[in-house]
Amino acid sequence: MNRRPLPLALTTSLLVLACAKPDTAPPVVPEPAPAPFKFENPGGMWMPGQMPAHAETLKKLGVAFDPAGLADPTAFPLNAVVSLGGCSASFVSPDGLLVTNHHCVTRYLQHNATPEANLLKDGYLAKTRADEKSGGPTARVFVTTAVTDVTSKVLGGLEAVTDGAERYKQIEERRKQVTNACEAGRPEMACTVASYFEGAQFFQIEQVEIRDVRLVYAPSAGIGNYGGEVDNWQWPRHTGDFSFLRAYVGKDGKPADYSADNVPFKPRHHLKVATDKAAADTFVMVAGYPGRTQRLKTAAEAQQAADWYYSRQIALMEEQISLLEGLGKEKPELAIKTAGKLRGLKNYYKNFQGVRDGLTRGGVAADKARIEGELQRWIDGDAARKQKYGDVLAQMAALAAEKAKTREHDVAHEELLRSSALLQAAETIVKLANEKQKPDAERKLGYQERDQKDLENAATAMESAYAAESDRAVMRMFLVRAAKLPEGERPELLALMVGADTSEKGIDKALDALYKSTKLGDTKTRVELLRSATPKSLVASRDPFIKLALKIKPVAEAQKAKAEAQAGALAVLRPRYIEALRGFSGELAPDANGTLRITFGTVRGYTPPGKTAAYTPFTKLSEVIAKNTNEEPFNAPKALVEAFNAKKFGPYVDPTIGEVPVNFLADLDITGGNSGSATLNAKGELTGLVFDGNIEAMASDWVFMPPITRSIHVDIRYVMWVMDAVDNADHLLTEMGVTPAI
Repeated sequence: MNRRPLPLALTTSLLVLACAKPDTAPPVVPEPAPAPFKFENPGGMWMPGQMPAHAETLKKLGVAFDPAGLADPTAFPLNAVVSLGGCSASFVSPDGLLVTNHHCVTRYLQHNATPEANLLKDGYLAKTRADEKSGGPTARVFVTTAVTDVTSKVLGGLEAVTDGAERYKQIEERRKQVTNACEAGRPEMACTVASYFEGAQFFQIEQVEIRDVRLVYAPSAGIGNYGGEVDNWQWPRHTGDFSFLRAYVGKDGKPADYSADNVPFKPRHHLKVATDKAAADTFVMVAGYPGRTQRLKTAAEAQQAADWYYSRQIALMEEQISLLEGLGKEKPELAIKTAGKLRGLKNYYKNFQGVRDGLTRGGVAADKARIEGELQRWIDGDAARKQKYGDVLAQMAALAAEKAKTREHDVAHEELLRSSALLQAAETIVKLANEKQKPDAERKLGYQERDQKDLENAATAMESAYAAESDRAVMRMFLVRAAKLPEGERPELLALMVGADTSEKGIDKALDALYKSTKLGDTKTRVELLRSATPKSLVASRDPFIKLALKIKPVAEAQKAKAEAQAGALAVLRPRYIEALRGFSGELAPDANGTLRITFGTVRGYTPPGKTAAYTPFTKLSEVIAKNTNEEPFNAPKALVEAFNAKKFGPYVDPTIGEVPVNFLADLDITGGNSGSATLNAKGELTGLVFDGNIEAMASDWVFMPPITRSIHVDIRYVMWVMDAVDNADHLLTEMGVTPAI
């Protein structure tokens, strides 16, 4: 064994001592303690296949399970993590019990709410499995089973195709072919071909699609949405943003539509409640399905977002929120119908304000420009690189500038198409009828035989959110906004929808004619048309929304072709841009795209810009009580206040803060879609749920900012305390392997 030689002076001293006192052992010189590993999260929502490159870092952070498992979506812990189609969730029992965020089950609560039993306000707890409530025909759980690189199948041989429209067409056709081949003979599977690195790579995602998902438990809004929009995106935070669902399958173990005879799904893996709870500076990790980030967009795209897009969307959402809130105050039934839409609008409204401020006052757009300037200098510094990439940034900027010339017209066009649920239903009916005239393999994605049931389910699920009064009001708002645009920017759809008179009086007259005699508000009518309508029968239809969908079809198709040509032109350039960026920056995480990702870091606070005092990483139960006003949004339920006053804290107290912890901060890289993701400790155990981020770092979707980007999590101890001391959900705790203690 090799030993490090001692310094000469120390060797001499030891020899002297040994000679003077031969019966005395020399003193032991301790090895210096290694410096603790300091980790500053650089950002990155990593694909499973990228995780082996981080194995050494994970080990240094204390990860106790084999990091190699993070490359395999069928292994622990990733196989316990699922998508709800917009949120994330995780299995926490062998019987298909899922934990997610409270705000992720809004549609489940809305689907089952009535003015007499308003689950959106009061919450729900199924005492038995027979009491668990269906989330409706579109409720889904997607369990990822494989991720396969299919880039060569999608892009192979397309190098010579420089025409944007043709390239787009061929890419979409190949993606459809790969998807169909993946799903052939496997009705339980949902396959998608997702684009990564701005179209430079494509991966096939295979998922088991579970179609019977039921609401098990959601605390009242006074816990699950405590603080409401006042506290949204803010720290300190005190929200119990958690709920439970259960996945069901047929008796044969295969996915099936809702049936009382179905049985709980048996996941291969499920998470256990943490024995080592969250603490400052300890490792945490989130695996989930983040929606969209923009970090690989160009500086020109970032600047346009800063100068125009976010401000425009903020003003639009403000108007729509005011409209829907007014309707809900007048009629409680409309408040239930619009609850999901309204909560989403409010969430994005505040988020977009933060993003805009970060891009402008926070300097994120300028930072993107600086980074891009460094990239261009790196390209120009080598003849081979200049030959390969020299013009790519300029060409992309030129395309962005060209697209900006018609941006108001183009966005208003899209808004009018989405302005009414009835118009969207009519458009879907028309598109499906036309696609059915083709052989199934030649139909567009979303309109093949494999999609028929999903389209019918969506038409049925529309019932829980549709009301003619609110639908008409929103459509009117978008029409009036379009009519106020300068004449050269008004979309052609406006005149087709309301006629020559685009005054508010003219718009009201056109809307009266549309809504007075339509039958599309009836669920059975919508479903029957999806099943049996033909182009001929639709031309003969007297329904005003069907007639409108047919009238606007040529204009909508022409606008879609224009957008596809623009996307195709960028698809020629973006792979070159990404290749250059990877060569310049090294390892990159692709932008979030709704597929399985992993992010890791530590529990830690932060110092807000312009402040000197740092935020500590935990909030506590006494602060919930201190905020309580008994009025929304700070209306803690009576049972919670009583449990606190009686000091019924059980084993859920954190020894460091001396109380039940409520929420905590970490430096993880998340975005929308991560909501509901389980927060794991170094053992892969459930220590919390991520549900939000901090307002100061909203622009991190464009550029990750390590000093201030923080994720906000509900602590598992608060989840268990509420279940145990407040809502008496003992049977669910027991199912999760936790012994109720209060």
